[in-house]
Amino acid sequence: MRDLVFVLRTAGASPWRLFPAACLALAADLGAVALMTLAAWLIARAAQMPPMGALSVAIVAVRALAVTRGLFRYGERLAGHDVALRTVARLRGRVFGALARRPATHRDVRAVRDADAVSRLVADVDVVQDALLRVLLPAVSALAVTAATVGCAALVSAPAALVLLTGLAAGGLLVPALTALASARAARRGAALRAELAVRTVDLLDGAADLRAFGAAGREVRRAADTAHRLRAHDRGAALAAACATAALTVVQGVTVIAVTLVCAHRAPGVWQVVLPLLALASFEVLAPLPAAAQQLMSLPASAHRVRALLDVPAEAPAEAPVDAPRSAPADASTSAPTDAPTSAPNLEQTGSDRHFTDSTLNPPPPVHLSLRNLHIRHRPTDPYAVSGVDLDLPPGHRVAIVGASGAGKSTLLAAVARLVAVERGELLLDGADLNQVPEAVLRRTVSGALQDAHVFHTSVRNNLLPARPHADDTELHDALRRAGLLDWVLTLPGQLGTVVGADGGRLSGGQRQRLILARALLAAPSVLLLDEPTEGVDRATADAVLADVLASTRGRSLILVTHRTEGLEAMDEILVMAAGRVIRRGTPADVLPQLTSPRPPQVQTVRG
Repeated sequence: MRDLVFVLRTAGASPWRLFPAACLALAADLGAVALMTLAAWLIARAAQMPPMGALSVAIVAVRALAVTRGLFRYGERLAGHDVALRTVARLRGRVFGALARRPATHRDVRAVRDADAVSRLVADVDVVQDALLRVLLPAVSALAVTAATVGCAALVSAPAALVLLTGLAAGGLLVPALTALASARAARRGAALRAELAVRTVDLLDGAADLRAFGAAGREVRRAADTAHRLRAHDRGAALAAACATAALTVVQGVTVIAVTLVCAHRAPGVWQVVLPLLALASFEVLAPLPAAAQQLMSLPASAHRVRALLDVPAEAPAEAPVDAPRSAPADASTSAPTDAPTSAPNLEQTGSDRHFTDSTLNPPPPVHLSLRNLHIRHRPTDPYAVSGVDLDLPPGHRVAIVGASGAGKSTLLAAVARLVAVERGELLLDGADLNQVPEAVLRRTVSGALQDAHVFHTSVRNNLLPARPHADDTELHDALRRAGLLDWVLTLPGQLGTVVGADGGRLSGGQRQRLILARALLAAPSVLLLDEPTEGVDRATADAVLADVLASTRGRSLILVTHRTEGLEAMDEILVMAAGRVIRRGTPADVLPQLTSPRPPQVQTVRG
């Protein structure tokens, strides 16, 4: 249950926020019991033919309860769902932010497939809504109504009240407890089965062509069908347990009413011999949601554990501002940081010997000085270093190219600068401040670009660019596309900027997809632009033209370019050659390029490092 408590606290779920909904739920349930009891008293008393004045108050009360019961229930639904949905929204935002800022090599991220992450973000996050509306509210209301009905019965007949208390305890405690025990084991498997089915479904859809080509489609379909059968069996078991619990509660209700009737026949005065059995009958109505609440309670810890696994941020990642505080949305640097107004950029203030970042509304962001000192990175504790002892100084406006063979560590180094990979040893400094202390939104506005495996959204060309600058107009979008060498093609499309590019750019060629990502990075215009193979998949002539245009348009801005090509690097200020995670050669283009283009250059392949 500790995971559930942690998730509820993270979502900002407070009992006091739910207090109005709890009061309205209690009023609605008490109103229902009072309506049944008072109506029974009115009918029984009227049979004795008393003066009309003796019944007038009861008549008015019955009418009032009949009307207000519905109003209270509506108010309870409105207040309860308002609190629950706001809490779910906060939690979902925090989960998304945790995913966006987490290093991509973290073990929990590697273990979570895309479809499973979506399942956690959507279905498992609803654990908060279920905990509040389907578990907490029914339990509180049932406890309060039980106390009220037993207390009222005790004023008339103590033996009848004792029988009623026994029946309500059996129906409100024993039946839900047995239901929870019966469904505990299956409840833990439900979330995992749904996630497995989501992963298998996405694999079938995304890999259908490859599966058919290798004759594996039938096997994968059978695996998905087997998962669906197991999930169906799980749901049937849960439904059977719920049906048995409902039947058991009905039996307990009937036995309790009969027992109260028998006791009242000898111990209750006058009309109360009729009224108290009907009071007992009505009081069980509030217990009806409890078996389902018990089942839900058993499934909550598993879902909460899956959500917490995404919320636990590695120690090296900085804390993020609350979701409901005004700030720029977190974004992966590989998709270019959004620049929500007001634009956040780093502003270093000197206070004594301390330097710290504050948000600024400057647009574009001011130049910054980036420094890497003795950087060591490895993906797992037992792996060799992917980057070892790398130093790099990038003053404002400095431009560096990094070349090397596949696996040399180029892309890993770039990901570390974007704070997407954890640094084991060494320093990453931005204007002298630790990069890990820079707020997330500020970092994404300052250091971003087109990194390895950047994502293309299943939406239009325009909406794929706007995350970099949400308020950009078509002229700015056209300029970014022109610099990326994609504008002429976009203008030939029937929908132009409104053309949908498909899931992960599936309707684009490899070169078009890469240039769309490049255009988004250029539109973001960060202080330090990171480019990882920006012209990959593009023919040589187009690649040369695009790279020349990019270098010309970003003159005066800091740039780190990872590439396997040596053409066009004459415009760089410095070139680093990497091999096995180390810098084996560095210098100006005049010093390094002749060695790279000599008859026996270092092995430089087209596959990214």
